[in-house]
Amino acid sequence: MMMYALICISLILLGVAGLQFTYMFYVERLYSERRKYLQDLEYRYARLTARLEYAERRITEQQDMITMLTGEEFVEEDWEDIIEEH
Repeated sequence: MMMYALICISLILLGVAGLQFTYMFYVERLYSERRKYLQDLEYRYARLTARLEYAERRITEQQDMITMLTGEEFVEEDWEDIIEEH
């Protein structure tokens, strides 16, 4: 009788170990997918940062051009007044 109990306990422990290995592989897969997702986010962040810097440079160039052509300093509040009038 003791032999059957030991066989049952060993099979239960084998099942628990198998479950732990399965969970370990699942967690490893999640970690891998999240790492890829994070790399994708970092790539998109870098791309958007470059686009933002380019847009800010263009805005600065346009403001300088407006200042050069009109002889007046560019003020953003002027645009608010123009938009409200229309």
